[in-house]
Amino acid sequence: MKKSILFAALLIAVFSVNAQRVSSRAKAVRMLAYARPEYQVKDVKVYADTMTVFSLSDYPIYPIGKWSTVEQFITNNQLQWYRESGYKSFYDTMTVAVNTLKRLDGTNINVYRSIWTDKLEMVSAKITDTAVVLDNGVRVGMSKEEVFKTVFKSYPKSYTADINVLKVIAGAAEVGEIYTFKGNKLRHIQIISRYKYY
Repeated sequence: MKKSILFAALLIAVFSVNAQRVSSRAKAVRMLAYARPEYQVKDVKVYADTMTVFSLSDYPIYPIGKWSTVEQFITNNQLQWYRESGYKSFYDTMTVAVNTLKRLDGTNINVYRSIWTDKLEMVSAKITDTAVVLDNGVRVGMSKEEVFKTVFKSYPKSYTADINVLKVIAGAAEVGEIYTFKGNKLRHIQIISRYKYY
């Protein structure tokens, strides 16, 4: 009797794990159908508390907008930045001329000017200041629902209830934004890049 109860409990555990995987896949497929057309979403993945959206639009590549110079960005957003210029090593240990823009709270944005695109390209960023607004309108302090509505037209709220991290990644997976939530609020934005700098 004890063996059959133990076997039944083991079967229930195995089937519940498989059901959870199917549920995550089904959730991802449904979220793909809700995506906004301007994001050109090609795939959505859900793993544990993280949802990853793969986009072909310019939003993940140019999260602060398209600018030819750092001065244009600073003038346009009208915030006081502390600027540092120098050389940094990134990703493949190449040295790159980088402009770092900093705010008093520790927010920092690292960009370089590409000779190929003639635009500021993102190297990395950590944003915790509520005054910094990305090109898609997202800022720290927004509700989880407001952030998700920038990428999705509508969706069942239960699909995002257990999501604490939303990643919006460029199609080639070289650049992306990572939105981290605490409770129902956006607490942190990170911008990552795996570009190779030639």
